Amino acid sequence: MTELETIERAKMYLDKMANGIDPITDKPTAETDMINNVRISRCLFFVSDILRRVLENGGVGRTQREKKQQKPPFALTAEQQARFMPSEHPVTISVLAKNITALAENDELDPLKYTSISEWLTEFGLLQSVVNSNGNNTRRPTESGVSMGITAVDREGPNGPYISVLYDAEAQRFIMDNIDAIICIQNSKNNREMSNQPWTPAHDECLADLYKKNVPIGEIAATLKRTQYAIKMRIQKLGL
Repeated sequence: MTELETIERAKMYLDKMANGIDPITDKPTAETDMINNVRISRCLFFVSDILRRVLENGGVGRTQREKKQQKPPFALTAEQQARFMPSEHPVTISVLAKNITALAENDELDPLKYTSISEWLTEFGLLQSVVNSNGNNTRRPTESGVSMGITAVDREGPNGPYISVLYDAEAQRFIMDNIDAIICIQNSKNNREMSNQPWTPAHDECLADLYKKNVPIGEIAATLKRTQYAIKMRIQKLGL
């Protein structure tokens, strides 16, 4: 029996029970039977209708909501990057990510995620992962991060005190100066290890762009999730 046939049979059973029929004997059930309770009957009809829509979709588990299409990866041109103006007041990393995303002026792109910025700052040694008082992992600025303009500030919220990490104008400019590397991190297949994966045109383009900007080999390797040896060999192959 195929999956569609199983769904069809399940819907048939539900329809019969919703109408007070025993699906095994095809006989009416007693008035006191649980399936004759109006609330149970409504639930059975509801689930039956969901299965109907699944069958209409060819067995794909969708009802009213269509499958979300993946957006194109986030990108910024040199002209768009040049328009960046840091906030005079320190901002959170989520606000900074939104401000950078707005530079693209394209809602169709996958937005820049603040987690991509955090990961790059951690790899660069400006943030570190710590365990807070609630036992959750969070990020705090290192000494190098503090000197770069990243601060941890005590604040009071509706649920009590918490620590907010803020980025001043200098830190914002530093992140923007390295936005290409951060974007590469986000767009490299959710940061999975790529050492054994084939090179794609997008990876080559990212490598060439970082190399031409004199980004150190070690940083390029960290960004593209490959070994420094693999980066050097690819640079030679591309004739860079």
